[in-house]
Amino acid sequence: MNKIFLIITIIIFSLTITACSSSQIDNQSNQMKIGIMLSEAGLGDQSFSDLGFAGLEKARDELNISFDYREIQDSETYENGLEELVKQENDLIIGLGFSMLEPMETIAKKYPDKTFLLIDSQSDLPNIYNITFKEEEASFLIGALAGMKTKTNVVGFVGGENNPLIQKFEKGFIEGVKSENPNAEILSQYANTYDDDKLGEKIAEQFIADKADFIYPAAGFTGVGVINESQRLGTYSFGVDSDQFYLAEKAVVSSMIKQVDQVIFNTVKEIVESGKIANKNSELGLKENGVDIAPIRIIDLSPSEEERLKKLREEISNGNITILK
Repeated sequence: MNKIFLIITIIIFSLTITACSSSQIDNQSNQMKIGIMLSEAGLGDQSFSDLGFAGLEKARDELNISFDYREIQDSETYENGLEELVKQENDLIIGLGFSMLEPMETIAKKYPDKTFLLIDSQSDLPNIYNITFKEEEASFLIGALAGMKTKTNVVGFVGGENNPLIQKFEKGFIEGVKSENPNAEILSQYANTYDDDKLGEKIAEQFIADKADFIYPAAGFTGVGVINESQRLGTYSFGVDSDQFYLAEKAVVSSMIKQVDQVIFNTVKEIVESGKIANKNSELGLKENGVDIAPIRIIDLSPSEEERLKKLREEISNGNITILK
């Protein structure tokens, strides 16, 4: 009798284990898979790539997706990395950065049944969805801060590569400075790289020697060098893409924030909930909460300066201030 009971117990236990295993397999097979090709500087840039990665980490933790990533140093070319992610049978392949446009279009044409998401550029291909940002809007506010508070009447801008995207940062910054301080001198230089912090330090050192007391870098890891040198020499700087105050807490006044992490999370959530991306092209500015500036620290604004900054934000949001003409 005890033997029969033992056998029945073993059979029931085996069936339970099998059912649980089958359930786990079903859950894994239903789990959405995402691949992301990171921008040039890759993980650790403390900016754009790290934001994209963070957005997928949040989606993994809250939406039960899985993801993998590629960096340019691993895959040799963006095209190779994107194709590797396709061959992994990811449901969505994300390209992070404007440099991804041509490589992604090549792969998207080769795999027309795959869905791609391009951040920071636009493609007309039907299987590529595009998200761009109005970087010039938040950069205008950064420039306005610099124009209000400069004591030397000299401020600076450091760009990564000289291309239409980074020119939006520069244009917004310059227009913001001029809105508050038409007589300010604005130094500008392009580093032609996003991953050379030592070069960023050298450019910042020269700017500061030329009396710049506020410097705005839009240059990835090169910009981190600008920020560090500003702190070393006792001047002010601004972060970019994410709140970079923690990099130099005596120098970073504010940061131009691109909500790349939240935008990627929201897009993944949209697919998980509805099975598709609604908008082929999305352009996100202050009004759409796609860009913003981080809290203002280190320096103090007078009540009139705070009110002026608030008014500028409202005028940009409602279209009364047009930056790119």
